[in-house]
Amino acid sequence: MSMCESTEQDPLLLDALRSEGLDTVEGAFAYGGGEDLTKPDLAHRRRTHLRITDSAGRMRDLYLKRYGRESLKDRIRRRWTYGRRRSPAGVEFDNIRAARNAGIETMREVLYAQQFDLFGATRSYLIVTAVPGDALERCFEDYLRAASEREILALTQQLGAMVRTLHDADYVHRDLYTSHVFLDHSVEHPRLYLIDLARMFSPRIRRFRWRVKDLSQLKYSAPRPWVDRFWDVLMESYGRGFDRDFLGRYHRAIDRKMYSMRRRRGKKQQPSPSGDPRA
Repeated sequence: MSMCESTEQDPLLLDALRSEGLDTVEGAFAYGGGEDLTKPDLAHRRRTHLRITDSAGRMRDLYLKRYGRESLKDRIRRRWTYGRRRSPAGVEFDNIRAARNAGIETMREVLYAQQFDLFGATRSYLIVTAVPGDALERCFEDYLRAASEREILALTQQLGAMVRTLHDADYVHRDLYTSHVFLDHSVEHPRLYLIDLARMFSPRIRRFRWRVKDLSQLKYSAPRPWVDRFWDVLMESYGRGFDRDFLGRYHRAIDRKMYSMRRRRGKKQQPSPSGDPRA
């Protein structure tokens, strides 16, 4: 059994996708166009960059994310976290909409479809729009060299407010690295966008722990000179309204998590007895 859902209100775009066969699970998995994007640990997932021309001649910049069959363990975990009959694509589709409704700048969900058997979702896919700019992971250091201190302060405050907005809506990202925050500084007032919302969820318990994890991932992946000078500014923006003791609790928890992340990463980078770190 399969189902398809869309919130995109642009019939020209939907018609263009339909003409490419991208309105069904079978068509999406058979689709051979676009540019496949490789990334470590994708497992059953496949990401493809699309440039689709609609009937009005406009080029649309989109991403197709295809999800194959998950392991039984992952399917059980997904059911526990997100409820019954939720595929990976369906979860991300809903998460994008929820983030945007909360006030987060992000991509737009175009459509998704999913197939089920007796044990849950088997295959699913999602199409989303691109966001402007580039990942902070790639462009942050160049921006910091070119921007004034006033501009950096404003961007830092915007970043802290974005994370606080997400958390105030009772969601956490779970992969809040600088690779998933895009910066568009081609406009007069630079804007930040949050992407890759596949693992975003609303924790039932231990919210503080999950929020600390988000902030630790961001701090861990950010350029060290920016962290040294501006991390406190970000936390002041994030923690607006917190009393000093509670904000201090955040700082201590983030630093403990950072230490743990660095220690684990150091162990992974240790060479094997053969001398080949890939072994």
